[in-house]
Amino acid sequence: MDTNLQYPSPDSILPDLEAAREAKARRYVSNWILIGVFMLLIQVVLGGITRLTGSGLSITEWNVVTGALPPLNEDQWTQEFNKYRQTPQYLLLNSDFTISDFKFIFFWEWFHRFWARLIGVVFVVGFVYLVAKKYLKREMQQPLIFLFIFGAFQGAIGWIMVASGLTGDAVYVKPTRLALHFIFALALISYAYWFALQLRVKPQQRIVIPALRKWTWWIIGLLFVQLIFGALMAGHKAALAAPTWPDINGDLIPDNLFRESPVLLNFFENKMTIHFVHRTLAYLILVLVVIYTIKTFKVTPVGDTFRKTRIMPALFVTIQVILGIISVLVSPGIMPQKWGLFEWMAQLHQIVGMLLLLSFVAMLYLLPKRIPAAA
Repeated sequence: MDTNLQYPSPDSILPDLEAAREAKARRYVSNWILIGVFMLLIQVVLGGITRLTGSGLSITEWNVVTGALPPLNEDQWTQEFNKYRQTPQYLLLNSDFTISDFKFIFFWEWFHRFWARLIGVVFVVGFVYLVAKKYLKREMQQPLIFLFIFGAFQGAIGWIMVASGLTGDAVYVKPTRLALHFIFALALISYAYWFALQLRVKPQQRIVIPALRKWTWWIIGLLFVQLIFGALMAGHKAALAAPTWPDINGDLIPDNLFRESPVLLNFFENKMTIHFVHRTLAYLILVLVVIYTIKTFKVTPVGDTFRKTRIMPALFVTIQVILGIISVLVSPGIMPQKWGLFEWMAQLHQIVGMLLLLSFVAMLYLLPKRIPAAA
């Protein structure tokens, strides 16, 4: 028998087991957060469908618990339809609606709200499971609490938005509140995605390049402004204001950009101004992203994560511009309560816009101010 065999001591095994458990915990939590990011993206898509189908004002009450189920019999459908018949949208726009028409728009608004509830359920169930498994570390708790509060606040903004279209002579929700609801959703998604990256991306995959980080911040800022104007475009149906390209109704710079007073009001209420700003920012962002991408390809050495991520902004911005142009050109084909080519293009335009933003969030994370010493 060989008496010189040596076995690892318990003290040498314990750190490896602890490191493996830590990695497993981070993987489980990050997967949970990424599921939430995906569900939030779907929620924004459902919001876009709700808007494009004119369904947002079909449910006139905000019943957090009892509203989880749709009407289950004809009496309940009649009650809901009678409530809708008191709204300005029905009286001024959809007075010819049958209960069958109402059921169609009701479904999309109900499903949009149902999905929001489902996100809450996934969050709570996942949280309880991860706590029970002791996977949630102390440093993870504050971001999760913020996410929960932010999500609840976003739901409240959604109801404020809907309520804006239930009084007076409004037939749609106010575009400014739609933009607020949309931009808060993007901020929530970006924050959740950032948190997932913190758990998933290894420190050695990040690289400190201050100049490129500043570029990333500037483009993200422009993107948020652009996405706000995209929401205003949707709320005002401003694509129809100039359904031509590359000119704007025959002009490079259209007339009546500042017809409203005060001047600032044009950027929120004047369809032509909103349309012009949205187009101009699109061109500016396209040029900046091309320059930015060239700069990223001059960076060496880089890890696999950086190498794969740096091409995403250029890819998404190219697709985004093409979809935007097509959306404008086919906008004359819009038909109320009908889903056609414009609606498909507009929806894809929104989806790619969100992916473009997240690609820059990923780049920002990969370009930290400094690599923590502990890494």
